[in-house]
Amino acid sequence: MTTNQWIILAVVIALLVYGVLIYNSLVNLKHGVSKAWANIDVLLKQRHDELPKLVSTCQQYMKFETETLEKVIKARSQVHNAQQDQDMKALGKAENTLRAGLGQLFALAEAYPELRSNDSFQQLQSRISQLENSIADRREFYNDAVNQNNVRIEQFPDVIIAKKFNFKAADLLEFSDSEKQDVNIKQLFNS
Repeated sequence: MTTNQWIILAVVIALLVYGVLIYNSLVNLKHGVSKAWANIDVLLKQRHDELPKLVSTCQQYMKFETETLEKVIKARSQVHNAQQDQDMKALGKAENTLRAGLGQLFALAEAYPELRSNDSFQQLQSRISQLENSIADRREFYNDAVNQNNVRIEQFPDVIIAKKFNFKAADLLEFSDSEKQDVNIKQLFNS
C-alpha cells in the first residue's frame, strides 16, 4: 500500500470511529430522556393511586362539594390517559386541571374542621404534597434531558448521524404560568 492509501484508510477508520462515538452518545441521550420520563411516570402513578383515597376521605365529610370532587376524579383520569399516551402537551393541560382541582379541594376542606383533623386526610395531604414536589423536581430533570437530546440531534455533525438513524426530538413537559408555581397545600389549611 502506498502512503496515500494508508492516509485514506486512516481517515476512513477515524471517521467511522467518530461516527460510532456520535451514535453511541445519541443513544445515551435518548435513553436519558426515557429514564427521566420513567422517573416522572412512577411519581404520577403513585399520586394517581393516592387520589382515590383522598376523594374517599373527603366524601365522608364534604357531602355538598361533589362538583369539586368530580373535577379531581375527571382530571385524574385525563392525567392517566395522557401519561399512558406519553402526550406531553395533553399531560401538561391535564396536570393544570388536576392541580387546580386539588387546590380547590384543599381550600374547601378549610370549611370542614372534622375533615382537617382526620388523620387519614392529614397523611394523604402530606403525601400528595411530597409527590407534587417530587414531580416538579423530576420534571426539571426530564426537560433537561429532552433539551440535551434535542440540541445534540440538531448540531453538526451529529445531525447527520441522527437523521441517518432516525433519532427524534422529544417534547418538553410544560405547564401554564400558574402551574409553574408550586401548590402550597399547607398554606391552604393555615389561612
